[in-house]
Amino acid sequence: QVQLVESGGGLVQAGGSLRLSCAASGGLFNTYAMAWFRQAPGKEREFVAGISRSGGSTHVSDYVKGRFTISRDNAKNTVFLQMNGLKPEDTAVYYCATSRVLGEYEYWGQGTQVTVSS
Repeated sequence: QVQLVESGGGLVQAGGSLRLSCAASGGLFNTYAMAWFRQAPGKEREFVAGISRSGGSTHVSDYVKGRFTISRDNAKNTVFLQMNGLKPEDTAVYYCATSRVLGEYEYWGQGTQVTVSS
């Protein structure tokens, strides 16, 4: 059983930055690819970014490309999401998740709220 705990969310003005962290425990962190998702009120959860087990390969969705960066530190069992140039439409609860099979996500954190004011 893997436990994921996100942190780093908060209230920020448009154009600002936040760095989200997701700390993992209870499993072999470097055997999982990791991903960030978000869910805004009244909307479906959407993929934001993903990173391979080693961190050598990353993918970010088109709507955050150039603004968000995903990274991981396997020594610290942590995955990060650096968010720059935040926009009000980035307001959502952000979740991290593990992935051993492409497109499937086994474990989820409880989420961290990001609110961007205009």
